[in-house]
Parts: sequence; structure tokens; C-alpha cells
Amino acid sequence: MINVIGLGYIGLPTALMMASHGIEVIGTDFNQELVATLNAGKTTFKEDGLDTLFVDAVKAGIKFTTKYQVTDTYIISVPTPYDKFSKKVDACYVISAVEDVLKVCPKGAVIVIESTVSPGTIEKYIRPVIEEKGFVIGLDIHIVHAPERIIPGNMVYELLHNNRTIGADDKDVGEKVKELYASYCQGEIVVTDIKTAEMTKVVENTFRAVNIAFANELAKICRHDNMDVYEIIRICNMHPRVDILKPGPGVGGHCISVDPWFLVGDYPSLAKVIDESMKTNDAMPAFVLHRIYDIMKERGIKDLSRVGLYGLTYKENVDDMRESPTLQLLESQEKHLGYPLKVYDPFVTEDKVKNQYHNLDNFLYDIDFVVIMVGHDEIRQNMEKLAGKIVLDTRHICDGECYYL
Repeated sequence: MINVIGLGYIGLPTALMMASHGIEVIGTDFNQELVATLNAGKTTFKEDGLDTLFVDAVKAGIKFTTKYQVTDTYIISVPTPYDKFSKKVDACYVISAVEDVLKVCPKGAVIVIESTVSPGTIEKYIRPVIEEKGFVIGLDIHIVHAPERIIPGNMVYELLHNNRTIGADDKDVGEKVKELYASYCQGEIVVTDIKTAEMTKVVENTFRAVNIAFANELAKICRHDNMDVYEIIRICNMHPRVDILKPGPGVGGHCISVDPWFLVGDYPSLAKVIDESMKTNDAMPAFVLHRIYDIMKERGIKDLSRVGLYGLTYKENVDDMRESPTLQLLESQEKHLGYPLKVYDPFVTEDKVKNQYHNLDNFLYDIDFVVIMVGHDEIRQNMEKLAGKIVLDTRHICDGECYYL
């Protein structure tokens, strides 16, 4: 039996996938409301294919509880935020979960940490916790790191098809954990040491962050001299060894916007390109805000209340708002002007910010200037409703006349 600790964006899909593939699973989370929702037969966030997977897992016998179980294998999938000042990973949730596991686990148990951590985190924080409790690592407790590699919006598919990395002290233990994931994972599963597994996950997201920063910096350069960054990128990408991404309003979520900071925090004198790239990405919401002001001045708009932001989530077709560029923009705008812009997102059904709308037509009726922050399918399929509006398209999805970054 597997006890999955933490039933959020990563832990829940992992638990459901394992259960639906014949593994006995009990999911544990300290959030009583979340557990109650799951036990009532409802998922806790929107994700393509998740509801179907949930039904399959329930039929297979998955259970949800707030209590840690006595078993031989634990998978820890709790959040790993970072300290915004030091840029270092905050491992407090992982440490707490490990401590709670140690209260109930039998000797010989395997603790698999799926949470993304910076290189050396397990060595620095997790091993000491286990040893202080009197356990001998490698005999009483086995530590494994199996970082997740999925993205909201495509979680179910990527759980099945993405390659995986298993980091373990003992290769035999690593191979056993590999067999566990191979029960459903159709991708290649590599077994390596723990620190390498820690590093590869962070490096993957850092690579993407640096590439996004390059595109965003190009957008700023082109804006400065009134060049079309999208046309320039299109032509450059015709070269067989060039693949430049599109610029955007910023980077959100809990991977690309967070993980690279782990390297900056741990290697401040070495991670110079990464540091500058993250600063570039973090500055994009403010850049969008300045574009809004410039367009308002150009078009003679003086009433900020007639400006609206389309999209609150950090990417299209999900309800995940973590580190959302729109939230960052709103925070900056309200701090300087005090009056929040109007906002609408079809995936955010509860009020999360001021002046939030829950109907596209009502939102568009009350504004003259719409800023597309997220390229949800809804707006792509309703472009005709933007007729007569001033549009700033930060995602480059408009076919008609509009402003871009």
C-alpha cells in the first residue's frame, strides 16, 4: 500500500493514477475540507481528464484521510515555496511531512519525495531530521527523490507519457521505486543518485525560464525601436537550429517562476545568467502595465475604470492562479494608483480580486480597452466580441487590429 502525502496539484493526480493502475493507495492531506470534498466524490481543481481518472481511482478503492498510514512506502508531494528575499527553497512542508511519517512508519520504509527541491536539500534538511529521530538511513529508512514532471492543463497525459527520474542512495531501492512508477508511466525512467535527480528537475525548468527571458528581452528591445518582435522571431525560427519562444506578460505557476530561484539562492556568485533571466521575467507584468498607460495616452483614454484584464490564471485553460502575471500586475497597479482594473477569467468562478467579473459579455460591456493576459480557448473562440474595443494582446492570438507587447 502507498500513502501519498499532500493531495494538491501534484499529489492528487499521482495518487489517482497509481490507484487506477492497480496499486492500493491512501491519500493523506492535513486540509480537512479538501479531504471531505474528495470523500464526497468531487475533485478539488479543474484539469482535463482528472474527473474521469478520479472515478476510475475511486472504483479501484482509493481512500482519502487526514491521517498518516502505517505502510512500507510513502510519496511526499507537498509544496516547496521559496524565500523571496534569500531565493532559497523553504523545505518546511517537506520536513514536517517527513517528521509525521517517521511517527508511524515501520523500519525499512521507503520515503519518496516528489516535491521539487534545490540540489542538496535532502542532504541538508531531510537526512538530519531522520537521523535525529534515531533512524539509520539505508537500514531503517530509505530515501528516494522522484521529482514530478507534469504541467497543469496536461497532467493526466504527461503522467502517463513523460520520462521520469528516480534518485536513490541504494540502486536496488531505486529500481523497486522505478517498478512502482512503471505501473503506469510509459516514458523512460532513469535511476540515478539523489543530488543528480534534484539538480535535473531544477535545471529543466531553469532552461525554459532562460529561454522565455530571451524572448521577453527581445520584445522590450523591439518595442524600444518600434520593430515587430513576432515577425523577427518567425523569420529567425526558419533557421534549422533556432527555436525562439514567444514573449509574454510574465511567468507564473509553481515551476518556471520558482525553481530557478533555488539555483540563484544556493549559488548567488555563479548563477548570473539565471538571476538576470528571472529578473527579466519578473519585470514583464510591470512592462505590460506601462504598455497599458502608453496606449491609454495614445488613444486619449483617461478613465482607468474602462480598462479590463482578460485572464487571472497563469496559463490557458486551467484554474491555477499561482504566481499569475495578472495578479502581479494588479498588485503593482493598485500599489501605485489605488484603483484596481476590471478582471475576468472563465476558470476562476469565485471572487479572488476586486472588480472581478464572472461573465464575458458583462465584462466587455463595461470596458473600452481589453488586455488579453491569458489565451483561454474562450477568448480565441469569441474574438468577434472584441470588435470596437481597443485590444492589447500579450499572447499574440488576435487576428484583427490590436496592440502587442
